[in-house]
Amino acid sequence: MEYLERCICGRVPRQKSSEKKEWRIFSLKELHSATNSFNYDNKLGEGGFGSVYWGQLWDGSQIAVKRLKVWSTKAEMEFSVEVEILGRVRHKNLLSLRGYCAEGQERLIVYDYMPNLSLLSHLHGQFAPDNQLDWDKRMNIAIGSAEGLEYLHHNATPHIIHRDVKASNVLLNSDFEAQVADFGFAKLVPEGATHVTTRVKGTLGYLAPEYAMWGKVSESCDVYSFGILLLELISGKKPIEKLGPGTKRTIVEWAAPLVFQGRLTELVDPKLQGKFNAEELKNVVHVATMCAQNTPENRPTMHEVVQILRKGPRGESLESEKKLKLDTVKYGDELLEADDSEVKTRTATTTPSSGRRSAA
Repeated sequence: MEYLERCICGRVPRQKSSEKKEWRIFSLKELHSATNSFNYDNKLGEGGFGSVYWGQLWDGSQIAVKRLKVWSTKAEMEFSVEVEILGRVRHKNLLSLRGYCAEGQERLIVYDYMPNLSLLSHLHGQFAPDNQLDWDKRMNIAIGSAEGLEYLHHNATPHIIHRDVKASNVLLNSDFEAQVADFGFAKLVPEGATHVTTRVKGTLGYLAPEYAMWGKVSESCDVYSFGILLLELISGKKPIEKLGPGTKRTIVEWAAPLVFQGRLTELVDPKLQGKFNAEELKNVVHVATMCAQNTPENRPTMHEVVQILRKGPRGESLESEKKLKLDTVKYGDELLEADDSEVKTRTATTTPSSGRRSAA
């Protein structure tokens, strides 16, 4: 991409004086030193793209370094996209770019280090037993991540579709404030375009039906993923959970009967031990059900989501049966087998929710 090519050639675009932190080009030697030669003890996590390492620069500042596993045309493209988008955006709820390194076949991206790692690590990972996410923190994370996505959809130029909104891509700083991260799958939206058709990427369980089936992506796909993220945040359940050998259930399949019957308190994570705000719960479930509609036209924009999360719905009852209803998505066996990997087979069917009581 032109933007990245200018950067790699050393002609770094001038940055706006209003930006709090400048990003720069790092040398491979500098990042080797910061991460103790990418020592295993410094590894924060690993994914299909490669690994993320903790590091410390000569001035004492802490960084996170994403190192691409192997060089390939595909990896180069995702690297280019992420650097370009991170170089464009500046928002308190979006992870900031500190810099990058492109030497030989090494491709590395440098970010600020987030001491509380990701939302995933607190809901399902290493920090889950510590039970640090009380109700207020969860609500602040919901609003913060919504505001980050709102900026991408409505304020960035051109508008940006994230395409991989999920718990592991919501990082948490020392104050548990949300920072949306990982723009390797992101798409820039041409002016005037309502959607873009592309190869399906992302994580099963969060994918909007029209994206999983037909590769049709728009800002509304992020809205759907955010609705799933909200359900995960309040319930502590994974987007897809294994019930037994060969049996899986989506979070929407689990939540739909509870929502339909108004049993909202049963959606709440047992780890909270009943300590939550009932009105806020109704409001969040209201937003989640609006976002996770199967039809894109029935979903709100992220701007509307932020307004409702902050102020509540206007002119509508939170008990509205029309709004508090979820449609479930039945993924094909091929997709379920590809869980947590790139989606290659576009097989999914949607079914309306019912009043059927869900299995516990």
